[in-house]
Amino acid sequence: MTEGYEEFTESQLKILERYVTSTSSNIFALRNLPEVIKGALFSRYSRSSLGLRSLLLKDFILNEETAFSAITGAHSNSEHEEDELEDQITAIKKAQNFYDRILDGYGDDSIGELGGAHLAIENVSMIAAKIIEDCRIGGSPLEKSTRYIYFDQKAKGEYLYYREPILMTSAFREPYIKTCNLLFETYSSLIPPLTELMEKKFPKEHDISKVAYAAALRAKVLDCLRGLLPASALTNMGMYGNGRFFETLIQKLNCHNLAEMQDIGRKSFHELSKVIPSFVRRADPAHKYQRSYSGFREQMDGDLKTIADRHTTSIAKMNHAGVRLINYDMESPSKVAAALLFEHSNAGLHELQEYCRTLPEEELSRMLDSAANFRENRRQKSPRALEHATFTFEIVADFGVYRDLHRHRMLTQERQLLTCDCGYFLPHEIIGTEMEKTYRDAMDEAKKVYDAIAEELPEEAQYVVPMAYNMHWYFHINLRALQWLCEIRSAPAGHPNYRFIAQELAKQVSKVFPSFERYFKFVDYDGYELGRLGQEIRIVEKRLARSSHD
Repeated sequence: MTEGYEEFTESQLKILERYVTSTSSNIFALRNLPEVIKGALFSRYSRSSLGLRSLLLKDFILNEETAFSAITGAHSNSEHEEDELEDQITAIKKAQNFYDRILDGYGDDSIGELGGAHLAIENVSMIAAKIIEDCRIGGSPLEKSTRYIYFDQKAKGEYLYYREPILMTSAFREPYIKTCNLLFETYSSLIPPLTELMEKKFPKEHDISKVAYAAALRAKVLDCLRGLLPASALTNMGMYGNGRFFETLIQKLNCHNLAEMQDIGRKSFHELSKVIPSFVRRADPAHKYQRSYSGFREQMDGDLKTIADRHTTSIAKMNHAGVRLINYDMESPSKVAAALLFEHSNAGLHELQEYCRTLPEEELSRMLDSAANFRENRRQKSPRALEHATFTFEIVADFGVYRDLHRHRMLTQERQLLTCDCGYFLPHEIIGTEMEKTYRDAMDEAKKVYDAIAEELPEEAQYVVPMAYNMHWYFHINLRALQWLCEIRSAPAGHPNYRFIAQELAKQVSKVFPSFERYFKFVDYDGYELGRLGQEIRIVEKRLARSSHD
C-alpha cells in the first residue's frame, strides 16, 4: 500500500522497485529507464487520473507495444551485453511509432523537455563549441579547459586542429596548415621559458603544497599563452540537454554555412536517434519541419546580409578593446523598487511604479537596501525584482575572454565574425622579454594569412584567427543576471582578462546608477598575480581532509 491511493500486489511492488526510488512515498524519482520511456511516461501522466507508478505498470511495463523489456534490458545477461545493446536499439526503433503517437498527441513542444540525453562531442573546433553553446536554453555544456590542459599534444605527428574541408581543397591549404602549425609550435615552445620565468617571479612559499603551487603556476602560464591557439584548435565537450534543446540545436547546425557545423548536426542526429529518437525526429534533414526551418534561415540571412551591405559599410566600428554601456532606462531604480514591493502588497504594479517615481531618494534607497543588506555571499541570489533593470553593453576583447563570458546563457548576446581587424592581447608577463617577439611574429603571420583567406572565404577564415585577437560582441542583460556574472567572474581564481571585463561592467552600471552599487558588493576589484593559488590550496586541503576520514 502506498502513501497515496494506489495499491500494488507483492509481485508488482517487486517490479516497481527496479524503476522507482520508493514504492510507498508520494515523492519519488525514476531510475533504470531510458529517456524515451521517461519522456513518454510524463507526457501521458499529465492527462491521466492514475499515479505515475500505476501508469508505468499499466501503459508501459505490461504493454507489449512499448517493447519495455527489450528497451530497458529488464532481463539482461552481462555475458551478452553487446547483443542486448543492439536489441535495445532495435526495440526503440520498433516502438518508436508508439512513443511518437504519445508525443504528437499532446501537440505541445514542451513535451520534448521531459526526456534528455548526454552527448559527447569530441575533436571539434573552438568555433564549433561556441556555436553549439549558443543554443542557450535546455542544454548544459562543459568544455575542455585551456588553463588546466596543455594543448600541445600531437596525434600521428600532427597538431590537433580542424582541417576545414573547403580550405583543404582551396589555394589556401598550405598557408592555412603552415600558420596553424606555427601557432601551435610557438605555444609549445614558450611554455618552458615562461614557466621558468613565473617560477622566479612567484617562488613557492614553504607552507604551500607542491601540488597546489604547480597547478596555479600551470594555470598562470597557460592563461598567458592560450591566445596563440587558433580558433581551429580541437576541443571536447560534454553536453546534457533535453529533447527540445537537441532538436533545436541540430536544426540550426543542419543549415549553418560552415561544413563543420553541418557534419556535427548529422552525427548528433544519428547518435541521438539511438537513444531519444522521438525527441529529435523533426531534425531529420528530410523532415518537413527541418526543410521549412532551413528555408526560413536561408532567406532571412540572405536578405539581412544584402541590407547590411547597403546600409552599414560607412558606419564607424568599435575596433579598440574595451567595454561600453550603450542602453539603459533611467527609471530603473523606481521600477526595481516597485517590483520589490509588489509581492508583499495588493497594489497594481503600474500604480506601484507611479508611486515609487514620486518617492524621495532616501525612501527609495531604503527599499533597494532591503534586497541587498542581508546577502552574506554571492550564492545568495537576489530577488527577481532586479530583472526590471536592463542594460546593453558592447564589448571588444579577445576570443579567449569571449569563450569564458559566453557561458552565461541567461542573457541576450550576439557576436560578429572572428577577424584580425581589432588588434590582439599581449600578455604583460612576456613584454620586454625575448618571448615577446616570438609571440608578435606568430600573431602578425596569422593576420597576414587571415586577410588573404577572408577576401574570398570570410567565415572559413575564422579558423586561422588566434584566440588573442579581439572580437566584437554585445550583452543585453538584466541587473540580476549581471550581478551574478560580475560577482562570479571577478573572483580571484579567474583569468585576469575576464576579471577586468566583469569589474568594468559593474563599475559602469554603478556610475550611471549609484543606487545599484549596493547590488555588486561581492564583486572583487583587487588584482591577483597568482590568482588561482588560493583555489588550488583549498582543493588540496579538501582532498587531504577526505583521505584522512577514509
